[in-house]
Amino acid sequence: MGFRHRHFPDHVCRLKKSLYGLKQAPRAWYQRFTDFVLTLGFQQSKCDNSLFIYHHGRNIAYLLIYVDEIILTTSNERLRVDIRNRLAREFDMKDVGPLSHFLGINVTRQQNRMFLAQQSYAQDIIERAGMRSCKSVTTPVDTNSKLSAASSPPFDDPTLYRSLAGALQYLTFTRPDISYAVQQVCMHMHSPRQDYWNALKHIIRYLQGTSSLGLTLGPFTEFSLRAYTDADWAGCPDTRRSTSGYCVYLGPNLLSWSSKRQAVVSRSSAEAEYRGVANVVAELCWIRNLLLELHRPLPKASLVYCDNISAVYLSGNPVQHQRTKHIELDIHFVRDLVQRGHIRITHIPTRF
Repeated sequence: MGFRHRHFPDHVCRLKKSLYGLKQAPRAWYQRFTDFVLTLGFQQSKCDNSLFIYHHGRNIAYLLIYVDEIILTTSNERLRVDIRNRLAREFDMKDVGPLSHFLGINVTRQQNRMFLAQQSYAQDIIERAGMRSCKSVTTPVDTNSKLSAASSPPFDDPTLYRSLAGALQYLTFTRPDISYAVQQVCMHMHSPRQDYWNALKHIIRYLQGTSSLGLTLGPFTEFSLRAYTDADWAGCPDTRRSTSGYCVYLGPNLLSWSSKRQAVVSRSSAEAEYRGVANVVAELCWIRNLLLELHRPLPKASLVYCDNISAVYLSGNPVQHQRTKHIELDIHFVRDLVQRGHIRITHIPTRF
């Protein structure tokens, strides 16, 4: 900024090299890295452009990149050393050893398992909120109240509210137990109210006693996907839209989860549940395609458990035209996958 050539004061400079800190630098670095990795025999994943897959005979390697942090895992030590050395000759990088920290997530190895946690990040959120000495609570949300956009006066510090709500969103990467509560407080970040601030503080009080929680990933023998989905019909008091959520397990490991308000108003609880089923089926399709690229295709259909019998019938019965003619056609892709045998929708009671 402010540079001017003494002999050519009216000329415009053309940038020939990407510099760290410029807007175009991350894109240029990613393209440079991608071009080189492809010359090593890697293939770029179509499901996730940040994932590169090397598969030649018994030699298998997976490389994941995010800006300047890289995770590399291989089927044998010799292949790992070879790839690391070739990358080091091309780029200025160093090997920090076994995975212990990635994007703010701490990785602890326990025999053949990995424990993912963000304890220090959770403690930082508590400190930023000024609630270091607060008492903890046992649940992340008050289940007796439904928050409304006009139920209380506006909060006097919306910047603080947005900052903490955004920080809690990042914490949900390893804390699925707060996903619903965080989704609720993030719906009104444009105009936070006092009640939503109290709900946000309730989440932080819950973190006070559970900051050490996280995810455990371990080996398993049954290679299968199963998912659970649910929805509350017209749960939002302002828009009467439903909120649907799901969680996906690969073997015993929790792999994916979501809590999201639906885009339209559902005319019945069956429709709200059916839209929730469509959301989790879309996620299952992505995971199945990703596993196919990793050369680990699923041998059997993925199970989706839903507590609404009508939604189960809708997924396999195209005859109920009067009840479903107003639903968008793209939602009915669930039926196609059920007929192909890729997905099975099964009823599960709300209470065991």
